[in-house]
Order: sequence, then C-alpha cells, then structure tokens
Amino acid sequence: MTKPPLTLYLAAPRGFCAGVDRAIKIVEMALEKWGAPVYVRHEIVHNKYVVDALRDKGAVFVEELEECPDDRPVIFSAHGVPKAVPAAAAKREMVYVDATCPLVSKVHIEAERHHSNGLQMVMIGHAGHPETVGTMGQLPEGEVILVETPEDVATITPRDPKKLAFITQTTLSVDDTADVVTALQTRFPAIIGPHKEDICYATTNRQEAVKAMATKTSAMLVIGAPNSSNSRRLVEVGAKAGCTYAQLVQRAADIDWRALDGIDSIGITAGASAPEVLINEVIDAFKSRYDVTEEIVETAVENVEFKVPRVLREPA
Repeated sequence: MTKPPLTLYLAAPRGFCAGVDRAIKIVEMALEKWGAPVYVRHEIVHNKYVVDALRDKGAVFVEELEECPDDRPVIFSAHGVPKAVPAAAAKREMVYVDATCPLVSKVHIEAERHHSNGLQMVMIGHAGHPETVGTMGQLPEGEVILVETPEDVATITPRDPKKLAFITQTTLSVDDTADVVTALQTRFPAIIGPHKEDICYATTNRQEAVKAMATKTSAMLVIGAPNSSNSRRLVEVGAKAGCTYAQLVQRAADIDWRALDGIDSIGITAGASAPEVLINEVIDAFKSRYDVTEEIVETAVENVEFKVPRVLREPA
C-alpha cells in the first residue's frame, strides 16, 4: 500500500539545552564518583524518560531533603532551591552538589542584589513551579511578590511603589511576559528591570523556531513532559502563531493519529528537557505511516556549554 506524502518540519534548535545537559551530567558524574545511591531532590529535569534512566543507574529521587540520609550525596535539581535547603544540608554535614542552571542562578543573584539595595521584588512566574519556589526562597518572606498575568499586577500592594524591581522565571512565554512587564511599568513607572532578559536563550530560541514553523503548517507536536513549563509554553506559542492543532506528547505512543488524519504537513519540536532519542522515536513513527520529506526550520545556532561544579571534576 502506498503511504501518503507528509512534509515534516523539524524545529532547530529543539530539545536539550546547556542547563539540562549539565544537570544530567552532574548526576551521572556523582554516581561515577561516589557510587549508588545518589539522592536527587526533586526531578533533576522535568522529563520522565530522563528521570527513569537515571533511576536505573542508581539515582534516588525525593521531594524533600528530610528524605535523604546524612551519609549519601544529594543533588539539587536544575530548577534551583530555596536558600534554606543548602543551609539545612550544610547543618547536617551532607555532601551536596547544586545542579541549578547557571541562568537560574543569575536571577537569584539579581534578586539578592536588588534586595540589598532596599528594593522589593516582583517575580513574574508560575505559582508552585520549582523554579519560582527556589527563586522566591532566596529572599526573606514577603520580599518577593508573585504575579502570573497582567491582571495580577492591578491587585498587588508593594511596600513602596517607588522601590521595586522585577525578575522572571526563565521558562516563560516571551510574548506573554512582555504583557505583564508592560502592566508593571504602567502601574509602577519607577520599577527596575533586569540588565539582560531573565527568560533564558534556550526558551527564547525554541519559541522563535516554533513561530517560524507555524507559518508552514497547521499541525504541530511538542515533545515534552506535562510538568515542563518550557514545553507547555511551546504548545501555547504554536497555537498563538496559527497552528490549529498544537499538542504536547511525551513520546510516540501518545500521538493521536485520528486527530492527524488527512494532514500533509506537521511541525515537530521538543522542550529543553526532552532527549533527542524521543524526538527520533516520533519521527520514526511518522515514517512508518507516511512517505516523509524532512525539512529543518532553523532560527538560531546554539553553542553554549556550562561547566559542572569543581567537586565533580576532582578525584574522589
């Protein structure tokens, strides 16, 4: 039987970013250095396939530091942790390695600098997301006000409207965040913004590639986990840019083939914590059903690399 033709647009860049690469490498190197088990507070990155693979190698994932024994190393996830967590680990004399993405750490440093200058922080982010919890936890209670939408800006009551600065979660939608920033600047003209955008280069690049891809096809799949903020934003960006069908799938088994019946083109991308093996799995699933022509939609080239902490580069 002849397979129907399909043009498959593949976004570039897509998938793993430098911060995710580094975080996974940290767990693998810790296992090599200290042997199993190595404890990891929270999912190292938001991807079940990655977490399961590391679990198979001897990583034990927990939600809180209290679940870790004193005598085994613990790693803090790429999303960052409140200051109280490393402080508690140090008090227990635990060996710990911080896998916080350097671009998230940059936001933490920024928040502390503004705080030391007497400014109250407004954070644009998603309530309950580990990165937001970690960033807000860098400063004392009440020093960071969280807003998610432009509407939230109208409801906040800062201590002094003339002494404010804002920071953002690194994995937000660039366009949605711009609306919140406009609302903040309109209501608080004296508010200070970051020297350089807080939304990370990888999030921005993946969103730009999706926008470029959306002009070529009306269907798009984003490979990523439901709890991955940057992956969910890619779906939203695709839908806003004109894709009438934009869906998040964890892997090939999740594809709704009936919904794609009759398509002749589709865009494929992946969130920053989705490995290439899952992207290839999805491409192969399309090749088994269609006569596929692949086209790359490239909007940026990434060559960023982050070093792992020194403790892992030193012999045991």
